[in-house]
Amino acid sequence: MAKKRQAQQKEKQDEKVQLKDALQKDVLEKLKQAKQELAAVEVEKKRAEEERKREERKQRERNKSFAELLEESDLDWKRYKG
Repeated sequence: MAKKRQAQQKEKQDEKVQLKDALQKDVLEKLKQAKQELAAVEVEKKRAEEERKREERKQRERNKSFAELLEESDLDWKRYKG
């Protein structure tokens, strides 16, 4: 009985065909290349977004008024009071 089960399981494993085995080599290579290109595009998008945010922060910092800069300052006149 155990031998039959083992034989059936072995046959099922043999019958399983992987997608990469079923595809032709050139199709598989095209899919891999497309995956790499998509990954590269995603990396470029992230880099561009980070650069845009960095520039936006710089611009906001340049456009701050004196009052805003004074509020952000941690200077306390009481420490310097004589």
